[in-house]
Amino acid sequence: MSNLLEIRNLTKIFVSRKSKTKAVNNVSLSLPADRPVTLAVVGESGSGKSTLANLVLDFIRPTSGQILYQGKDLSTLKGADHNAYRREVQAVFQNPFDAYNPFYTVDHTFQQVFRHFDFSLSKEEQRALVEKNLRLVKLDPSQVLGKYSYQMSGGQLQRLLVARALLLQPKLLIADEPVSMIDASLRVTVLDVMVQLKKELGISQLYITHDLSTALQISDEIIVMYKGCVVESGKAEDVIMHPVHPYTQLLIQSIPIASPEEKWQEDSAVEENKNLPLEQEHCCFCDRCPYFSQRCGQGQPELLPWEKDHQVSCYKYQNL
Repeated sequence: MSNLLEIRNLTKIFVSRKSKTKAVNNVSLSLPADRPVTLAVVGESGSGKSTLANLVLDFIRPTSGQILYQGKDLSTLKGADHNAYRREVQAVFQNPFDAYNPFYTVDHTFQQVFRHFDFSLSKEEQRALVEKNLRLVKLDPSQVLGKYSYQMSGGQLQRLLVARALLLQPKLLIADEPVSMIDASLRVTVLDVMVQLKKELGISQLYITHDLSTALQISDEIIVMYKGCVVESGKAEDVIMHPVHPYTQLLIQSIPIASPEEKWQEDSAVEENKNLPLEQEHCCFCDRCPYFSQRCGQGQPELLPWEKDHQVSCYKYQNL
């Protein structure tokens, strides 16, 4: 059986008159078709997470590599096949406030979906379907329908967007920093909804985030990106609780400890390595790595097995 989603050696290079930037560099990953999985893509700003999401959503095209959906190359999908992809792969973005026109009530968001896709439903059936999906995301239809976006919280607006996506019965949800602009008190509700969608509706998810705590909370697997490269991947608990790559270790060290009795490491920064041969291919993290050696100037190391279901891209762990 083919995977639901498979990415093979995906690269995206943005070119300007002054420079070339590899936003995504030779990334491979997969989501199985036989069970729902939440895969978190974590990393700091500029690591390539959102570019990867935009590539999967077909908003931009890759420089090289393949994106396969149910065994079919995304670049070759046309007509009915491409429309099916648009229905089955839905997105929820970082800023829910930007998704609404303030001159319309939030009902307009659902009406647009019915207008652009053939549902063959009466007005009463459309209303019933909207109310059903609102309840799935823990919203009371009587409290949200007929209101304007400025009358609602960020958490409510984000769950409305999830409910809109559910109208199309998606198989894959791309969630790009969905709780980063929501009050902390409401984040748990949105994350609980995402977990429920996987368990009850069987919807797989690509969860883009810089927040390792939420990645551990809702994800089955994690890939860690830095400068467009995947530097570590594996089961969520393995990667977060037992980080192997120096970059992942620095990310974990940067998380404040919620205890007045334990001292937080005040400075986890590493002095940049000097005199690197930056004109040639090298490890993406070698300029900040505390374990830098001359081997790091030989190019980006392969992502190789470390332990069962745990991979790392670092010369330190090769040939051990």
